Amino acid sequence: MEPYKILLFYRFTPLADPEAIRLWQWTLCDSLGLRGRIIISSHGINGTVGGPLSSVKKYIRMTKEWPGFKDVDFKWSEGTGHDFPRLQVRVRDELVSFGAPGDLNVDQAGVVHGGPHLSPSQVHDLVATRGDEVVFFDGRNAFEAEIGRFKNAIVPNVETTHDFVEVLESGVYDHLKDKPIITYCTGGVRCEVLSSLMLQRGFQEVYQVEGGIVRYGETFGNEGLWEGSLFIFDGRMSQEFGPNTKIISVCERCTAPTSQYYNCANLACRQLILLCDTCITMNGSTNCREQHHGARYRSKL
Repeated sequence: MEPYKILLFYRFTPLADPEAIRLWQWTLCDSLGLRGRIIISSHGINGTVGGPLSSVKKYIRMTKEWPGFKDVDFKWSEGTGHDFPRLQVRVRDELVSFGAPGDLNVDQAGVVHGGPHLSPSQVHDLVATRGDEVVFFDGRNAFEAEIGRFKNAIVPNVETTHDFVEVLESGVYDHLKDKPIITYCTGGVRCEVLSSLMLQRGFQEVYQVEGGIVRYGETFGNEGLWEGSLFIFDGRMSQEFGPNTKIISVCERCTAPTSQYYNCANLACRQLILLCDTCITMNGSTNCREQHHGARYRSKL
């Protein structure tokens, strides 16, 4: 059977007609049998799609034929064939919903005045040079960081990306404004925007991990500064970067170590729940407790 692959990608570039790009991308993906989610805006494209290897390769080749997308950095991972229920291609005001489309400037080179990109090796170089002065700042929703994050990272208590602007403007992190800050997120797209928003709000030295956690994990696996698993927004829900992955989260029923999220079966809850294999086997249900741990964070996929 042909292997199933998943692509994670984005590209910031001005798009004069997002609706025309949406129709082209939907037709292309549908013709190739790909499923997943793609967001189009006047600022560019952001997506994750999956399908048979041959179809994925054709998608990359044909997408890169459009001049604005020729430099898209496609990140690969192994799929299961059941990672996305359908194909969704939509036009939005923002590629990622920070609620501040007017604060973002984009040209053909990408985000204007965003934080400098650091390769995974450059991240280590900065930490080696500046030591404990360096601050890792998680640019994801708080529930994503429960199963994996950089060592000693700051994880803002946000339910959605939309909450970041309010948190930044609240003053709670003003004491970091003169620190070297490394922002990070899954594949890099959220930190393109977040680093720009932080610099606009008085943070002096803000970097971003080039290619996000995915590229860092591909480079260093579990031997670097990353701890735990990577939360991903498809049917797999989590990804490891090698053997002996450290488990930093616990089951919500018995507190045993686990990094496996499940959709809560309680339709009134509509949250994600962390459960270990034993509790799933013994209880045979993914219903959460009456008082759901972390319900303030989690949105059902």
